[in-house]
Amino acid sequence: MRANRLWPVHVVLAVGAAAMVLPFFWEVLTSLKTFTEATRVPPVWIPSFQWSNYAKIFEQTPFLHQFWNTVAMTVIRTCGQLLFCSMAAYAFARLKFPGRNIIFVALLSVLMVPGQLFLIPQYQIMQGLGWLNTLPGLVGPGVFSAFGTFMLRQFFLGLPSEVEEAARIDGAHPVRIYWSVMLPLARPGLMALGVLTVMWSWNDLMWPLIVNTDPEQMPLSAGLSSLQQEHLNEFHVLMAGSLVASLPMIVLFIVMQKQIIQGIAFTGSK
Repeated sequence: MRANRLWPVHVVLAVGAAAMVLPFFWEVLTSLKTFTEATRVPPVWIPSFQWSNYAKIFEQTPFLHQFWNTVAMTVIRTCGQLLFCSMAAYAFARLKFPGRNIIFVALLSVLMVPGQLFLIPQYQIMQGLGWLNTLPGLVGPGVFSAFGTFMLRQFFLGLPSEVEEAARIDGAHPVRIYWSVMLPLARPGLMALGVLTVMWSWNDLMWPLIVNTDPEQMPLSAGLSSLQQEHLNEFHVLMAGSLVASLPMIVLFIVMQKQIIQGIAFTGSK
C-alpha cells in the first residue's frame, strides 16, 4: 500500500532525472556527428560515430595546456578558499575583537553586489601587479569568498563550545585550537565548500576571458569558447571538447558521491 501511495513521487523524480540527463545524452550524440548531422533540422538522433571529432579538439586548441591550467586554477582556488575562508570564519564565530559584527556585516554586503561590478577593479589590480596572462592573475580573485566565510562561520557556530573550552584550559592558543580542534570538526563543512569551489572554478568563464588573451594560458572553459566563430560554429567539435572537459567532474562525483552528499546535507542541517 505504501508503495502505491508513493508512485506520484517516483514519476516526478523520474521526469526530473530525465530532464537532467537528456542534455548530457544529446551532448554525447552530437559529439559523434558530422557538421551536417549536427545542424540538420529535424535533428538526427543516430550519429555516424565520427570519433575524429575528439582528435580535432587537440588540433584546433592547445587542449593539454588548457587542461593543466584548469587543474592548477581549481586546486589553488579550492585550497585557498578552504584555508582563508575557514580562518576568517573561525575568527568571526569564536574570537572576540572590536568591530567584529561591523566587519562581518560589511563582508556580507559583498554578497548583495553583482560580481560583474568587481571585474574592472580586479582587472586593474591584476594589470598593476603585472599578472595578466599568468596563473596568479587567473586564480588571485578566487582564493577567498564572502560566501565561503559566511557558510563556514555558520558551521563553526554550531560546533560545541565545550571542546574549545577544554582545549583552552589545557593551554592551547587560538591558532592551535583552530588548526587542531575546530578544523577537524568542521570537515563536513569544508567538504561542502570544497565541492562548490571545485565546480565553480572548473566552470568559471567570465574572469578567464577577461584576464587572459593567450590561448595557452586559458583554462578549458575559455579555450573551448574560442571554437565558436563569428560565421561558423562547429557544434560537433565543441560538444566533443565540452564532453572531455566535463569528464573529470563526472569521475570526481562518482568517486566521492557519498562524501559530497553527506557534507552538503550535514552543512544544511547546521
